Amino acid sequence: MIPFPTERLDAILARHDIVTAQLASGEGTPDTVIQLSRELSDLGPVVEAIRHYRAASENLSGVEALIDEPGTDSEMRALAAEEKPEAQAALESAHRDLQLLLLPKDAADEKSAILEVRAGTGGDEAALFAGDLFRMYAKYAESKGWRVEVISESEGTAGGFREVVAEVKGRGVFARLKFESGAHRVQRVPDTETQGRIHTSAATVAVLPEAEEVDIHVNDADLKIDTMRAQGAGGQHVNKTESAIRITHLPTGIVVFVQEERSQHKNRARAMAVLRARLYEAERSAKDSVRAADRKAQVGSGDRSERIRTYNFPQGRVTDHRINLTLYKLEEVMAGTALDEVVDALITEHQAELLAAEGMA
Repeated sequence: MIPFPTERLDAILARHDIVTAQLASGEGTPDTVIQLSRELSDLGPVVEAIRHYRAASENLSGVEALIDEPGTDSEMRALAAEEKPEAQAALESAHRDLQLLLLPKDAADEKSAILEVRAGTGGDEAALFAGDLFRMYAKYAESKGWRVEVISESEGTAGGFREVVAEVKGRGVFARLKFESGAHRVQRVPDTETQGRIHTSAATVAVLPEAEEVDIHVNDADLKIDTMRAQGAGGQHVNKTESAIRITHLPTGIVVFVQEERSQHKNRARAMAVLRARLYEAERSAKDSVRAADRKAQVGSGDRSERIRTYNFPQGRVTDHRINLTLYKLEEVMAGTALDEVVDALITEHQAELLAAEGMA
């Protein structure tokens, strides 16, 4: 166990004091206050962990001093020797906790997210599976106290979705869902299959951190905004009201179409939220060599061979191929109740990779 450099920990504590004082002064622009508040929120757990680590270190040093001190009576030395293993374990635990908190942070982890699920290879069965995946995430979100709001959807001919895009609102949503991005494969017997044969199909998932205006500025001159009548079922509203919005970001060619709300204003606001998220993700991708250069690389083409996870219904198992994790809890995972087991394993693996990269493993 390598001790942390005193200078590094002191610098964090000093920065915490500075940010606290700046916020208490009430000075600064609204954007500055928002950024400082976020920084203080991030620093809080680290500062607490530093204090816990230092207290554990001082406790162990005190115990060892009692043992090594020639003047310590035998009874006190015996008590100290008995206490030492517990003090060592407490220090190791505090060291590990602080080590994880000091790892490089993904600035988007605390954000809400835009969730996009699309049917890939497999026709109607792929659309049904995309619907199942979306319901899995919706149930998982509900268990976390997050709010899910559908932004746009395109239903499959036999049910499910060809595409569904939703906002998942809550603190830390992106941190929990970001490893869900990629191609998901399903193996099961479709209801329409008369021979009992297992079919394989796929759906792609993209999870993008929701960007606020303070995160990314969109120039109105770069936008082409079209209004049109909503498409699909909807009675008189569909025929008479031009409430649907299509926004094209001219520099990148990104197109967002939203028609879920009857209000053109609400559809525009939702379309802008999706556009900002996609632009923010593109900017993150360009800056981070580990991540894909664009959204296509993130989710793949939807082909069966490009998969991060397989859901095998006949065997009742879920396998995440990135970490070789297999759970025979398919129903619980699809219900959202056991998805945490997969997510926690992915986060643990990611932290191990970061520790290795930092030379702290």
